[in-house]
Amino acid sequence: MNRRRLPIGIQNFREIREEGHYYVDKTAFARRLAEEGKHYFLSRPRRFGKSLFLDTLKELFEGNEPLFRGLAIHGAWDWSARHPVVRFSFGSGGFRDPDSVRASVSEQLARAERRAGLDPHYETTSGRLGALVEALAEQSGHRVVVLVDEYDKPILDALGTPEVARANRDFLRGLYGAVKEFDAHIRMSFFTGVSKFTKVSVFSELNNLIDLTLERPYGAICGYREADLDSVFAPELPGLDRELIREWYDGYNWRGERMYNPFDILLLFRKREFKAHWFETGSPAFLIQKMLERRVFSVDLEAMHGEDELLSEFDVDEMATEALLFQTGYLTITGEEDLGGEPHYRLGYPNREVRQGLNRRLLGAMAPAESRRLLPSLRLRGALEASDFDAVEGLFRAFFAGIPYEWHTRNPIARYEGYYASVFYSHFAAAGLDVRVDDSSSRGRVDMAVRFEGSVFLFEFKVVEEKPEGTALRQLRARGYADKYRHLRQPIHLVGVEFGRAARNIVAFEVEAA
Repeated sequence: MNRRRLPIGIQNFREIREEGHYYVDKTAFARRLAEEGKHYFLSRPRRFGKSLFLDTLKELFEGNEPLFRGLAIHGAWDWSARHPVVRFSFGSGGFRDPDSVRASVSEQLARAERRAGLDPHYETTSGRLGALVEALAEQSGHRVVVLVDEYDKPILDALGTPEVARANRDFLRGLYGAVKEFDAHIRMSFFTGVSKFTKVSVFSELNNLIDLTLERPYGAICGYREADLDSVFAPELPGLDRELIREWYDGYNWRGERMYNPFDILLLFRKREFKAHWFETGSPAFLIQKMLERRVFSVDLEAMHGEDELLSEFDVDEMATEALLFQTGYLTITGEEDLGGEPHYRLGYPNREVRQGLNRRLLGAMAPAESRRLLPSLRLRGALEASDFDAVEGLFRAFFAGIPYEWHTRNPIARYEGYYASVFYSHFAAAGLDVRVDDSSSRGRVDMAVRFEGSVFLFEFKVVEEKPEGTALRQLRARGYADKYRHLRQPIHLVGVEFGRAARNIVAFEVEAA
């Protein structure tokens, strides 16, 4: 196979097809949507291919047949029916000003009205949209397709100013409600976004909206599958370690098969380097702020659970931490079980990129910069590889000692046991190590398990009043946590770490072989 152009940052289906870029065929999903229903919603993290799929729908319903030759849908579509398309996109621009979303919608409507030859005289935005839909249906003789890209961005942009976010939400609710009002003239509507705001808050009028987010048949509607790498991108694979590709970028799951982040894969093929390509294009500052306000520490993230309702619970004034992490792509579904006829999900990091990147950002919030510089990842990995526990202890003692007293007084999170455990966890995770906190046995759950360079390290953390008590190491022994790992026939080290509440540092660091 010959190498083709990489469609990095290209969300235009026509450009991809006409200029010879790689394309992963998603048209079978488009056909199924057209045959099965009418009004749809899809939530996926940023840069996951939502805009490209929407543009594919646009070209499909407009009947641009040459673009689809050789694709799954080509022989199964009526190309004689050319439907008008009304498309809104909120992907660019900021919406922190009270009137910005209204101005954006007005501009987008005006462009569509000019193309349709209309000179509207309506006072309301929903009235303008309704008149446009009616006119296009009458002009073409076919019902209209309405596509809305990044439907939620005007709300998300303004979350720091809740009154503006609420105003933007209420305005959009009226706009989206017009889709239901003029339903007789609409062939299909499709809304995409990162978050999944409650239907009551945004889609209260559009109560027949089908949510595809967690529907198994549509789990692969965005992103790349393992088979896509082997077929579509086969010319790009030589010279790259497939296991490393999986470790870094695979693992997203919406109740279907595991998916790769397409942005990461395309950047990997271009740069030939394993880096946090997707993570570095966004800032999780708001998310981290909420986590610390709610005392959700990094050690908690791999032991989170949720059900459909919880993962969908998102509004300006009510954002479940699990929903926030899942919808933004920092956690994904790692397991599912049936509880009383309802699916219950286990959540965890999708891959190394997210685990490593998010924990680096969390460290930035859990300690001042001058302290973070005292514990470089290379020194930590080297000390662990050599089983030099005096060096590991010294690195963390220096880290905690470097945190000024004033920082502690401004950051009450440092009073909690979860804070100290999270500092350890985030350092190991940020260093790219295989670290887990949900490693359970029949006798309980060890605080942290690390597998590195042919050895297993089991950590237990305790906060004590002042003097060492030895309880951390005793608990590791008494509960037999090491038994779970003996089949590996690798050295196992028990590490009990105690922190003094008043000292705000390590007061005991005990290690023994199991």
